Amino acid sequence: MRSTVDTDFLTRALSRLKTIHLDMQKAITEHAHTHDITALSRVARVSESDTIYAIDESCEDILLSHCERWGRQECFTLIAEGLGKNGMLNFPASTSPADAEFYLIFDPIDGTRGIMYDKRSAWILSGIAPNRGQETRLSDIELAIQTEVPLSKQYLADMLFAIRGRGAKGERMNLISGEVSEFYPRPSSAVTLKHGFAMLTKFFPGRKQITAAIEEELLRRLGLLDDADATYVFDDQYISTGGQFYELAMGHDRFSGDFRAHLMRAADLAGNPPVMAAHPYDLCTEMIAREAGVIVTDIHGRPLDQPLDVTTDVSWIGYANAILHRQIEPILQKILQEYHIIDSAPVVKREEL
Repeated sequence: MRSTVDTDFLTRALSRLKTIHLDMQKAITEHAHTHDITALSRVARVSESDTIYAIDESCEDILLSHCERWGRQECFTLIAEGLGKNGMLNFPASTSPADAEFYLIFDPIDGTRGIMYDKRSAWILSGIAPNRGQETRLSDIELAIQTEVPLSKQYLADMLFAIRGRGAKGERMNLISGEVSEFYPRPSSAVTLKHGFAMLTKFFPGRKQITAAIEEELLRRLGLLDDADATYVFDDQYISTGGQFYELAMGHDRFSGDFRAHLMRAADLAGNPPVMAAHPYDLCTEMIAREAGVIVTDIHGRPLDQPLDVTTDVSWIGYANAILHRQIEPILQKILQEYHIIDSAPVVKREEL
């Protein structure tokens, strides 16, 4: 089992993951640029947790090839949608999960629907956690990295990464010249949502009217709907959880949340429930946003602590800074209780976040 304080390992792993991400980025963009939308949006298969489109398959072989080479040096378990038994593959293949020194959780393309129509960047996401067996959680991730898969007309692409306790860093790559410039992501320091982007996830049909009603009620109680021309808060539905975390970390969004998982299992709400929610592989880079200064919680206001798998449905809330967190969370919790989406809001100590 890999030690949680092995700094040398994390440094080596970050370097290796950067290489894997860039190789996958190149393959996905080349595939997207040489195939038309009809081909890219073809349904390849349907997994337990999501639909797999043709573009999703463009980089799977590259990931597995890299993992096979890595497995000749270190024993680990890859967790990824649609791979192996229960989304888990062991490297080397002759080993078992009990032999793994660490878990590598991966989402090869987060934001498939946007990139396959050349509408918006997608993201390659990955995180590494020590092997704690079935007890391994999202909260155990110690290294995370996410890499932008840009549109066909875009020549700059960002990479964000973080090692627990060291802050978040970024690199902006010029895909034409190869030049790389470093930067540090900075969340918004705004103390209000006024004149900023803030939204709740309603990507797909399924109780969207409830999400919209909660969103508007939140804004009303925050005093942002008092004027006749209340165009103060902007909505941006980025169909990528990794993309949503990027927007928070970069200061573009001030508040974002996704509680589809709870809408799915709420028994007494009107309308058909959502058919899909975020999963741990979608959220495996949330540590980057937190290391940048974003506050990310579960729907009850606690730190995210779901199992490291490909099937658990996860709700989450993100706040750009502590002031917005203190301002919004009590009101949001009250509204969620009124809609019977949560029973009660536990008291959370600030040091837990």
